[in-house]
Amino acid sequence: MMPPLIRILDRGSMIFLIVLGVLTVLVPFLNLVFPPSSVFHVPTYLVALFGKYVCYAILALSIDLIWGYAGILSLGHGAFFALGGYAMGMYLMRQIGTRGVYADPILPDFMVFLNWPELPVFWYGFQHFPYALLMVVLVPGALAFVFGWFAFRSRVTGVYLSIITQALTYALLLGFFRNNFGFGGNNGLTDFKDILGFNVQAQGTRAALFAASCIALALGFLICRALVTSKFGKMLVAIRDAEPRTRFLGYRAESYKVFVFTLSACMAGVAGALYVPQVGIINPSEFSPANSIEAVIWVAVGGRGTLTGAVIGAILVNYAKTTFTSGPLAPYWLFMLGGLFVAVTLLLPRGIVGTWQWWTERRRASAAAGTAPRAPQAAE
Repeated sequence: MMPPLIRILDRGSMIFLIVLGVLTVLVPFLNLVFPPSSVFHVPTYLVALFGKYVCYAILALSIDLIWGYAGILSLGHGAFFALGGYAMGMYLMRQIGTRGVYADPILPDFMVFLNWPELPVFWYGFQHFPYALLMVVLVPGALAFVFGWFAFRSRVTGVYLSIITQALTYALLLGFFRNNFGFGGNNGLTDFKDILGFNVQAQGTRAALFAASCIALALGFLICRALVTSKFGKMLVAIRDAEPRTRFLGYRAESYKVFVFTLSACMAGVAGALYVPQVGIINPSEFSPANSIEAVIWVAVGGRGTLTGAVIGAILVNYAKTTFTSGPLAPYWLFMLGGLFVAVTLLLPRGIVGTWQWWTERRRASAAAGTAPRAPQAAE
């Protein structure tokens, strides 16, 4: 009997994990071992940039899990990403202590500036890293569970569900913009100093955060593969393709959808938590519905329902965004992104990886049909 890990991985998944493992070791090694004058040296700013791409890849993976396999198109998944980021940002703010502008050992600088008399109750416990990690998963997961419980039990699907998720993230955007909400208003949380006692700006910390992001991506990918290759995953596909028929057969489709939606939100929260210390800021703009829509485009470009396609799409689109928004084409980036989505929809409806898989399967089927021995003809 094959080990369970081998059984859930196909050839493409094995290649993906091997490449990811090599990058997890190679990028920090080239950054830390070789001096800046060496041709093999990877600059620290590139390590942070690559780490941000990996965090986006985790977010795209979480969206592909619900959209590609369960047919749940969420246009507000950036909300869970931002909530995980704020949970980590609150921990980082509590680590500043007296090194802030106002040198208050308890209150963050923005609270001192706004004359807050004491630390709000919901900030308690964030000085402890394990508590912050728990909130990174618990807060997005709890919101997703409550939202999914009401939405899926009411059988809200399709475009109506997409609009509601978009309204959810927009409501959070408006709330977090308020100064009296307790999260820094429109400036958000920034000026981080340490994480687990290490300087967040240090070269070694940047390399460690990149490696942690890659490990989180690998674990998330394995969880998704184990889920979609199981009987549970087959049920998700059945719900995606024919939910009324699945209900008719006696399955509680809403239970499956609530579970996978909650798991996807937890993954998005982890992505946001890894994103914040590498970028150095978290503010309400992360709740923008445009960010969630852009994340859906990453999945569509890479190929929904493939997992690896979501990761590749996130990295390719964000690399293009980094390239084109720093030159004369910067004002036209949004038009280019929209054009890319239209082009992929019309020319590559399966996405990059999905089209490659379809072409490969067709080629193998044609080769098998051409080499298969013919059945002997009956004698006349």
